Amino acid sequence: MPSLFDPIRVGAIEAKNRIFMAPLTRGRADRAHVPTPIMAQYYAQRAGAGLILSEATGISQEGLGWPYAPGVWSDAQVDAWRPVVRAVHEAGGKIVCQLWHMGRMVHPDFLGGEKPVSSSTHAAPDAAHTYAGKKPYGAPRALAIDEIPRILSDYERATANALAAGFDGVQIHAANGYLIDQFLRDTPNDRTDAYGGPIANRVRLLREVAEAVAGVAGPERTGVRLSPNGAIQGTNDSDPEPLFVAAAEALAGIGIAFLEMREPGPEGTFGKADHPPIAPAMRRVFGGPMILNADYDAASGQRVLDAGEADAIAFGRTFLANPDLPERFAKGAPLNQDDARTWYSQGPEGYIDYPTLAQAA
Repeated sequence: MPSLFDPIRVGAIEAKNRIFMAPLTRGRADRAHVPTPIMAQYYAQRAGAGLILSEATGISQEGLGWPYAPGVWSDAQVDAWRPVVRAVHEAGGKIVCQLWHMGRMVHPDFLGGEKPVSSSTHAAPDAAHTYAGKKPYGAPRALAIDEIPRILSDYERATANALAAGFDGVQIHAANGYLIDQFLRDTPNDRTDAYGGPIANRVRLLREVAEAVAGVAGPERTGVRLSPNGAIQGTNDSDPEPLFVAAAEALAGIGIAFLEMREPGPEGTFGKADHPPIAPAMRRVFGGPMILNADYDAASGQRVLDAGEADAIAFGRTFLANPDLPERFAKGAPLNQDDARTWYSQGPEGYIDYPTLAQAA
């Protein structure tokens, strides 16, 4: 069986190891969602990853409702991403851009007071991060069928922009209760048209987005993130296994480069599962590389590879605090602890100042 340190080919991307960096929202762009120079240093520090999955990046203003998160829909954003991607490449790394539409998780404050869009009119629970602090989510409006082509066009434009910025590929964010997940799962999707009801209908938007993105980037440079287990941000499913197996089958038919999944175990420290793992059933129908992300450390990640349950492991908060994570794993060195107070703050603290082993020495 492969080790975490063995190379792997992911579609058209040659990854030097199987220690991938999971997507991590950090809030270091500006208020126009334009990447800032500090982001180049942050990502370049972590270029030892086999593959960096970028922070979630908005495909449109309609789809982005997180303060200081980056987008990839404007020329200014593309221009600002170029030096970030170039810094990763110059440091020997590979990076893909995660494409994000938050759906009902976008607060109306980001939309000039307009309602966000979703599969239904059900508001998300809890509160949204806004520039004015946390506020209750607003009730969305259900996307009309004749609006779907516009959404697909936004994904195509964002994909072309990401490639123009130099990214090695893209990943479609279809997890964690955001727009595509809002269509996939029967809570909140209560539609009665071609995008609701039976599983084949609820998978439709995911399949159409993946086809649109792969039509621009090529399936060999297209990945997808799913979260097949447990309620998240008010989104869940009454019978998730057949749903996510059908989703994996649809993506396999398109020939995407990889499938990455956030599937917390029952003892996860950041999210809890309410169903036995679904990834094994998905793996039986998806023949491409599968990457798992679920609070792993080096030992537990290696056990997953040894068991043949995944081909690579994506590490999140451990990469946040340890820019040289592969080296630390290889040497069995202690890890820095992340500081939750600086996850989404602006500036260098808790962002580019975590020491490497060499710096600590």
